[in-house]
Amino acid sequence: MARITGSWLSGPSADPGDSATPDFPGEYLGLPQTGAGSLAGMGRRIAALFVDWLIALGISALIVRSGSASSLTMLVWFVIGVGGVTLFGLTPGQYFLRLRTVRVDAAVPVGFVRALARQMLLVFVVPALFTDADGRGMHDRATGTALVHSR
Repeated sequence: MARITGSWLSGPSADPGDSATPDFPGEYLGLPQTGAGSLAGMGRRIAALFVDWLIALGISALIVRSGSASSLTMLVWFVIGVGGVTLFGLTPGQYFLRLRTVRVDAAVPVGFVRALARQMLLVFVVPALFTDADGRGMHDRATGTALVHSR
């Protein structure tokens, strides 16, 4: 008698009509392929993070003036991220690169709790490097948000 279920070595069946990957990033979320509202690429997300970090570094250098300000820089970056996403849906770096943080489950602002959780996960940087099939980082997937093009 043959096994109907197969073996764990056989893997998934290859059905040509079933696409395991989306045609474009954000398709599973109902986002457009291009233009405003489409998912941002990894390069723009990293550039926005870099701009935010440079702003935080400048602010902390103004506060400390001498010595190392690495802990203060992290704190300022954290506050910029939580405050900006909570109040405006974007950080200064995202603004300059024409990006916006949005909720994927509803057309409402991100809110303080989601912005706080998102920024707490971003502190570890690693979640942002791992993306799902739609191209969202683990921090965005965990908080139900996405970084999209604003214009």
